[in-house]
Amino acid sequence: MREKNNFSRLIAVGTAAVMLSLCSCGKSENSNTASEVHSRDVFAMDTYMSLKAYGDNAETALDQAVKRIYELEAELSVTDENSDISRINKSGGVSAEVSSDTISILSAALEYGAETNGSLDITMYPVLREWGFTTQDYKIPEPTVLADLLKKVDYTQIEISSDSVTVPEDVMIDVGALAKGYTSDAVIEIMAENNVDSAIISLGGNVQALGHKPDGSCWKVAVVDPFQPDTDMCIIETDGKAVITSGNYERFFIGEDGKKYWHIMDPADGCPADNGLVSVTVIGESGLTCDSLSTALFVAGKDKATEYWRSHRDIDLILVTDNGSIYYTEGIADAFQNISGMPAEVITVD
Repeated sequence: MREKNNFSRLIAVGTAAVMLSLCSCGKSENSNTASEVHSRDVFAMDTYMSLKAYGDNAETALDQAVKRIYELEAELSVTDENSDISRINKSGGVSAEVSSDTISILSAALEYGAETNGSLDITMYPVLREWGFTTQDYKIPEPTVLADLLKKVDYTQIEISSDSVTVPEDVMIDVGALAKGYTSDAVIEIMAENNVDSAIISLGGNVQALGHKPDGSCWKVAVVDPFQPDTDMCIIETDGKAVITSGNYERFFIGEDGKKYWHIMDPADGCPADNGLVSVTVIGESGLTCDSLSTALFVAGKDKATEYWRSHRDIDLILVTDNGSIYYTEGIADAFQNISGMPAEVITVD
């Protein structure tokens, strides 16, 4: 058995004269190509993070961003005994006072859980632990054990007040499906507050940009080929959006039965989500939204993911099916470049 981690890699080279949705990515006549890049590399939230910013206040912004990342990790980690999440999980059904960040991310988890009919359920932590994805002691759980654990899985049991959270005894939560997206939003906010107008960050498989590149052209973000995680499948050009991917290649093990088991679980049966998708990329303004939905729509499958997009046009999608086909929504048609050997088809509104 083994675990494999491969994340979307950032490509920030070249110029472009295309459009992402309605935003022009053409090169500006007043671009400042001499702007110096400032960067930080961080390991937090169990992943490697790269932060790049340009401009006079970039160093200050990066210092504040790194501090904020560690602050959020301390609050949201399910394995840190002193975190808000751990205190909620050990509360024994008693209300636990938590930070405003924890209230915000849990509120979002309930919202996206409801919007996706439970495809995102943050009370799945005991199931993930039973499979060994939190301990790396991997195993295929007994069906009776899973059935008992699933009796406690239901995100609607979480009660949130202005500054506290209550969950029933033996119900445990994990916000890993939202935490990096929430963090990337926080980092981009810090950049903007410091008058940085050109930045890009990569938090594992989560890439989020602020503005254009210093020369006025688009950022280029490569998305991993889920069948060959050491190579790239496509390139998306963006001028200030999040590009976040969830795939079955990120964390998995091979069982004694020779089958592959991955960490994205279906709350319906407590097993790895196997609804025809191997990779879901969500592109939008909010890292939190994209992170939450990349997991939820992976669980939901292609048809339900497409249906969701058609009623929520503030995002775009790249879906890869287990038979080796790519589907991408029409909002990114002019910003999508397929560099794989797989066929690619546009998903339209009608």
